[in-house]
Amino acid sequence: MAVSSCSAAARAFPSFECRSDADFSAGGVPRHNDVPKSSSGVRFSGKASSLNHGSPIHGGMSSLILRFPPNFVRQLSVKARRNCSNIGVAQVVAASWSNNLGSPDFTPAAAKSVDASAAAAAAVAPVDEEVTVVVENENPACDDRNVQIEEVTRGKYSSFLSSDGSIAIHAGERLGRGIVTDAITTPVVNTSAYFFKKTSELIDFKEKRHASFEYGRYGNPTTVVAEEKISALEGAESTMLMASGMCASTVMLLALVPAGGHIVTTTDCYRKTRIFIETILPKMGITATVIDPADIGALESVLKQKKVTLFFTESPTNPFLRCVDIELVSKLCHENGALVCIDGTFATPLNQKALALGADLVVHSATKYIGGHNDVLAGCISGPEKLVSVVRNLHHILGGAINPNAAYLIIRGMKTLHLRVQQQNSTAQRIAEILEAHPKVRCVYYPGLPSHPEHQLAKIQMAGFGGVVSFEVDGDLLTTAKFIDALKIPYIAPSFGGCESIVDQPAIMSYWDLSQSDRAKYGILDNLVRFSFGVEDFDDLKADILQALEAI
Repeated sequence: MAVSSCSAAARAFPSFECRSDADFSAGGVPRHNDVPKSSSGVRFSGKASSLNHGSPIHGGMSSLILRFPPNFVRQLSVKARRNCSNIGVAQVVAASWSNNLGSPDFTPAAAKSVDASAAAAAAVAPVDEEVTVVVENENPACDDRNVQIEEVTRGKYSSFLSSDGSIAIHAGERLGRGIVTDAITTPVVNTSAYFFKKTSELIDFKEKRHASFEYGRYGNPTTVVAEEKISALEGAESTMLMASGMCASTVMLLALVPAGGHIVTTTDCYRKTRIFIETILPKMGITATVIDPADIGALESVLKQKKVTLFFTESPTNPFLRCVDIELVSKLCHENGALVCIDGTFATPLNQKALALGADLVVHSATKYIGGHNDVLAGCISGPEKLVSVVRNLHHILGGAINPNAAYLIIRGMKTLHLRVQQQNSTAQRIAEILEAHPKVRCVYYPGLPSHPEHQLAKIQMAGFGGVVSFEVDGDLLTTAKFIDALKIPYIAPSFGGCESIVDQPAIMSYWDLSQSDRAKYGILDNLVRFSFGVEDFDDLKADILQALEAI
């Protein structure tokens, strides 16, 4: 029997403790700012560890021997039955206990059920199937009576993981997750809803005494793991994963900017973001001021003249890779009561820590580097729970929930994030230097080059400069198209950040519906090329680019 193995190990190794199951963490099911940290000293590590200090079941649990008959596992929940060896009895009890502060005589149904099962089991179980459950409560008078949902941040892993690469692999998984399994990889939980065993359990959930999920749009155990990984990398208290990067950006803007509010953004940005700001937000009375990414004077002016709610931009920007002084912008905005949200998609959480630099929120199109395999759509927003919860509440209304299969692909992709980004940083830097020296290239836009207007700033606030290089070919629209068509390795496609190299001509790919003169207003010339480097061999990419340039 699975429970017996736990007992045998405990007898053979006195320090042995059964591994707990679910890690109900801040990235997942109900998150609460006002829940204090546990001080009860409960020795099982599941986060739903609040005890009813006034309940009879608590008084008799200290050093209690529970003997379980062979069929006891059938009395457990379906979730627990999946791997009984991975869940201590105390965890089953703790996950179901609840507390009614208004009724000192109240004994939760779940507690009664477990107590009865344990009593019945003790009468018939063989000695060799004993499991000792020790519950220590060093502070019986503590007021920590709510379900404890521990924050999962970088600090949780800092004791044994020192690099972003290791954190991207293990965060959200190595110290437990809300799925009972011994599998190394996180399972995909395909469900649209979650059930409650009794009405009392549902009430406990509604009154925040029981940690669980409710409906697929509000959360999923697989998605929570991905959210925790991103939170750990960003140093964020909370992360919300959504169906796409645009979903993350638009829901954030709708949630945080009130009707009649004013935002500041930059001239260079993703076109769909600009369209949303210029055409959709005005319908709600929200106006915007657009400034150059480096024009601090313009930012100071608009902050004085208008009541700015939010500063929102990319850094680096798309497609010219301009960089915003995140630390200075955050300081100025905060002094004037404005929030700062940075789209860090081009940077990745490895190359740039926007939150550490002072930003309030950071969003990513996880479709790009975070997923990294050109096979999934996703977006995320990270920051303090107080702000993310506002976005989450609107997201739950609007929809746009990520599919758990997509969340799994994000988890899978992040395992190699540091390896991919290192390769892409290196390749992009070396190719940018080659392109800048090539006679058939007019100019190159890349933060890693001294010629870039924000090169010195990028050196300060970035650990690497990313895998995308934009440049202008010495020629017109057709000459540039000829260069792109001569390339053999990259795909002509409208994305970036994946293992496969991708190239596009923005004048055609993203702005073809505009006239040449209208495109030029945004700096999009006919000869502009955006090249996203994958993880192919540097020499192969170099040779391919050089032969394509020779073809024009």
